[in-house]
Amino acid sequence: MDDVAIRVKGVYKSFKLPHEKHSGIKQYLVNLVQQKKGYETQRVLSDVSFDIKKGEFVGIVGRNGSGKSTLLKILSEIYVPDKGEVTINGSLTPFIELGVGFNPELTGRENVYLNGAMLGFSRKEVDTMYDSIVSFAELERFMDQKLKNYSSGMQVRLAFSISIRAETEILILDEVLAVGDAAFQKKCFDYFMSLKRKKRTVVLVTHDMGAVRQYCDRAIMINDGEILTQGSPEEVAQAYQQFFSRIMHEDEQNQEDKDPKRWGSGHMKADKPKVVLDNDFLTISSAYKAKRDIPAPILGFTIYGPAGNNVLENNTDREKVTTKSMKRGDAAEIVWKIPNIFVNGTYSISVAACDESKIDFYDWFNEAASFTVNKDATGGIVNPPIVVEKYNLKRG
Repeated sequence: MDDVAIRVKGVYKSFKLPHEKHSGIKQYLVNLVQQKKGYETQRVLSDVSFDIKKGEFVGIVGRNGSGKSTLLKILSEIYVPDKGEVTINGSLTPFIELGVGFNPELTGRENVYLNGAMLGFSRKEVDTMYDSIVSFAELERFMDQKLKNYSSGMQVRLAFSISIRAETEILILDEVLAVGDAAFQKKCFDYFMSLKRKKRTVVLVTHDMGAVRQYCDRAIMINDGEILTQGSPEEVAQAYQQFFSRIMHEDEQNQEDKDPKRWGSGHMKADKPKVVLDNDFLTISSAYKAKRDIPAPILGFTIYGPAGNNVLENNTDREKVTTKSMKRGDAAEIVWKIPNIFVNGTYSISVAACDESKIDFYDWFNEAASFTVNKDATGGIVNPPIVVEKYNLKRG
């Protein structure tokens, strides 16, 4: 248990949902006399078990209503499980309902001291950290305004900036970064990556598979209160995307290939890509064919390293490439040219096509191609061409 930060064992949780609204004591007594059942039991979590090791950054994913937030509130001791055990080995800060305790009639400055006191800081400690709190939240011009005049995003930024001052060993996050512009979200993730380098434990609930792939060491997928799968970020991210693909197309019979390496609706199919590798560039040529009329697709690829880790991914949306809608039978081709900065080893390539929402995948073709790099070894994770422009020696 010394290396385990969080242990969840056989946890169950349910809630009682009332059937009737009692307009008063009289109605309540009538229902009681008539022995009307005033509620039904909704099961939210069922036999959930997992361990999170110290220093792990773990993502928890699942569609809305799957039980993710309830699980986090149990970890944060906001809810008590009906059955099962939860062990927390270390101090914990939940970033679940940021700004709880804020007073809208007080100024931003006053709320900093109020919220700081709720986190256990003395006034002198808040004095010391006040400037850094305001700077991180980027609210210098607004601190003497009443909080009720803040936007929801401004309130979250302020609450987040206060909360991270609690130097705890475990952080619990429930999509707290969904509010705020891209620059602020990046600042927050940079902060969490600094915690990861310090071997802090982070649990993140998110719908963003990009965040799962980029930041998490491991991930867990929950549906209807049960764990469907857990494993590497890539495995769980693809399982999550496949799950939505099946839901969206469960009435269609499009599983022609029965190929375990590929999945999707089949509305568009990728051919095996052609790969050319030389000293300077890796070139990937991908061809696709529409099996139905579809709107302008997003086309992309992912490269996995010798250890199976995601080392590079890109798509037409990210590169601002405008594709066109396709009729059944239309074909499209895209050629990717990538600088050969790869270190020695054998790499696999997956290619994919989806709609603009990046939820409805037409085809995801795993291990569609591969290539092997064999050049002078380097101790780093990339091997770009480097030019030494200057070298001087001055003898004394």
